[in-house]
Amino acid sequence: MEFQLLGPFAALHRGRPVLAGLRRQERCLLAVLVLEAGRAVPTGRLIDLLWNGEAPAGARSTVHTYIGRLRAALGPDGVHVETRDDGYLLRPDGHVIDARAFEDGVREAATAVDEEERVRHYDRALAWWRGELLADVADAALRDRIGQRLAGLRLSAAEELARLLLSLGRHERVAAELPPLAEEHPERERLVADSMLALHRSGRSADALRLYRSVCGTLRSAFDAEPGRDLRALYDRVRRDDPALRRAEAPTYAVRVRGEWLPWNTGGGPALEFCNTYAGWGGARLPGSEWLRGYRTFAVWAGHLDLLDDRTVTRLLRRAQERPVEASAVLEGAREFREALYACLVEGAERDGTVGRDEAFARVAEVVQEAMRHAVFVRGEDGLGRWSPSPDSGLRLPLHAVAQRAADLLADPRRLTVRACPGKGCGWLFLDAGGRRRWCGLGVCGRQDDAASGPSG
Repeated sequence: MEFQLLGPFAALHRGRPVLAGLRRQERCLLAVLVLEAGRAVPTGRLIDLLWNGEAPAGARSTVHTYIGRLRAALGPDGVHVETRDDGYLLRPDGHVIDARAFEDGVREAATAVDEEERVRHYDRALAWWRGELLADVADAALRDRIGQRLAGLRLSAAEELARLLLSLGRHERVAAELPPLAEEHPERERLVADSMLALHRSGRSADALRLYRSVCGTLRSAFDAEPGRDLRALYDRVRRDDPALRRAEAPTYAVRVRGEWLPWNTGGGPALEFCNTYAGWGGARLPGSEWLRGYRTFAVWAGHLDLLDDRTVTRLLRRAQERPVEASAVLEGAREFREALYACLVEGAERDGTVGRDEAFARVAEVVQEAMRHAVFVRGEDGLGRWSPSPDSGLRLPLHAVAQRAADLLADPRRLTVRACPGKGCGWLFLDAGGRRRWCGLGVCGRQDDAASGPSG
């Protein structure tokens, strides 16, 4: 049996529709059981979903009647609904369920290393999406209750696919497919930004500007909000036809790991490397310098710096695809932690628009204390014991891992040797134990001032 949940609800047995004789609520009940195939759904939850908290007195008997009709109608075609305690379970039995196939495809895309392979996986996964979940059966209230995770996963997959296509130079395809989705979801600024960039690179700058203005209007009317700083900056760059936007942004001082661009290491340890993710705190950000664009990048970075092992990173990537809203919240928290840690380490950082050092330290301490509450003491391969973030941290595991390293640095006298590169637009941090370095050592900072300031670090 093939069940189609993403769009109008349909059940096909060898290509033949089999739901024609069922009432709408019976089809809705079947859809919920299919969505949870292999897991028992309590009768109370079925009642709550079908009547949205306003069930009639005989609702339980009505559900039993519906189940009987479903068994009679679909049993001959191999669909088996079992009674489990006070609930019901639909046995998967090899049925094709588009929602399951979609989720599997997104997970496969997230763990693929090759970019072209990831694009193919995302394409196959998104091809299952024919419309809103149960478009002709569920009302908005029910869809909001049972479909948020799938809807969020679809948007995250579309964002990842767009990012990959842009990095591969396929902006025209992004410009053709993404803008309608961006207008539909103006709160997803990454969708909007990638749509604008793709339109601009396709010679449709006027359409990019129109999209921005449309999104601004929707944000103000529907959310009482304004676009974020990065989106406003992109709008200004498109409006003045910034030449740097006309080509694919090449990441600055970066390496490629598991399909993600990560910044060079400066040798200062994970806490400093984390602060250096902007590759330019001191001015306008260089192309590609803000590589921390998604949770996937954060997890891969943590593995690259040996804060997490490869198996843990793979597990986190899969979980992030299953829980995109939670992953997005963790990423936002990581960015805030990064800004606070930078302010802790740099004298006068508050003059550059960040928080003051006392407030910054309090923010860092809050995350560190949370990390230590979830820490375990383990024996390493070198035979030495050490504190390590516990797996029960869930998607916050990379944040807890880097928070522990930040605590180590802030409690170490080496913290007093941290310097910020004075190069224009740089600000990268490095350790200067000898007190003789000035520049961060990337090989370009201070180049114009070499004669006056001595050699770079």
